[in-house]
Amino acid sequence: MKTELKIAWRYLFAKKQFNAIHIITAISSVAVGVVTAAMVCVLSVMNGFGVMVEQLFSQFDPDLRITTQKGKSFSISEEKKDELLGLPSVDLLSESITETALVYFEDKQMPVQLQGVDAEFDELTGIEQIITDGHYEVYDGAFDRAVLGQGLAWKLGIGARFVSGIEVYAPKREGKVNMLRPDANFNRETCFIAGTFAVNQQKYDDNLMLVDIDLTRRLLDYDSTEVTALQVAVAEGYSVKQAKREILGVMGEGYAVQDRYEQQEDFFRILRVEKLLTTLLLVFILLIATFNGIGSLSMLIIDKQQDIRTLSHLGASEKMIRSVFVLEGWMVNALGAFGGLVVGLVVCLLQEHLGLLKLGNGAEYVIEAYPVAVQGWDIVMVIVVVLALGAISSWIPARRIKH
Repeated sequence: MKTELKIAWRYLFAKKQFNAIHIITAISSVAVGVVTAAMVCVLSVMNGFGVMVEQLFSQFDPDLRITTQKGKSFSISEEKKDELLGLPSVDLLSESITETALVYFEDKQMPVQLQGVDAEFDELTGIEQIITDGHYEVYDGAFDRAVLGQGLAWKLGIGARFVSGIEVYAPKREGKVNMLRPDANFNRETCFIAGTFAVNQQKYDDNLMLVDIDLTRRLLDYDSTEVTALQVAVAEGYSVKQAKREILGVMGEGYAVQDRYEQQEDFFRILRVEKLLTTLLLVFILLIATFNGIGSLSMLIIDKQQDIRTLSHLGASEKMIRSVFVLEGWMVNALGAFGGLVVGLVVCLLQEHLGLLKLGNGAEYVIEAYPVAVQGWDIVMVIVVVLALGAISSWIPARRIKH
């Protein structure tokens, strides 16, 4: 193999007259480099969007969420909460109740996703960082307060400084239906707006209303131990997987413990599918670019017929001669691949620090420039795919060489 590599190296880099074959070879190498750089950049941008979305959700979603696998709500005793808080991997524990309710404000009414939270919610999440108007508060000691998604507040035509309260209705949990007085079938609570928030996700901003958990229990006829979820902050130095395993050991069967990816499973599945489809499209383009080298290598083989006969007379086997041209074709692709890799990484580095490519002007974008996150696995995958396709495209014309 050492001899074959030396001959292939001489064919590729030895001083010689520049002709059409060399031009086509150079074009093939550049094409591979361009597609490689494009793959690195596109995959890194998609990773960047994934990281950005994860950070947005992390300002609202807990590290872990405990729910019941049967029914909607479950009771949690003080002993069980103490047991969970006693785990070294658990830093904070917050109770929450989430249910659909109907809100009235002046002449407007609409269904909302009502989430009752306790005093630990603001410490467990980054809710205060995403407040856009007013402040975060669900109870001020005298009145019940509410924090609304920015889109929901806009639909209701209400803001943080409004003195009028919002009426919240939910069906009574028990009792007979009163056909003569339909309003008697509902529990009603009133709260005042403290602020609005924006996660920049429609499912939150246009639907969610945060209130005190005690208000939610009164509205839904829940007892003081009943919740729909427990939200957990993982302690520093512990992994989410480790905390999840320990929590499941305490809670036992019948409960689900979801990390952030599982809490937003549909959204992250869409991101993964988009990345997969984009990767397949780029691999197809790369396939075309690498197989352009078949033509240039075939022309080179024809041009080197005299050299092939000379090597054959000197005792070189067909396998050795084929290896020479396979190695040359593979080196052409390798040069393009590593050149494209360097260019792609430089472009990603410049984009990350300088934000050269902007998303657009205006406040409708969460960020100004395209986000970038280079992942080592993507780089390895790109290099392996390029070099594998290069080897295949080199073997196809070389296999026809005969003494």
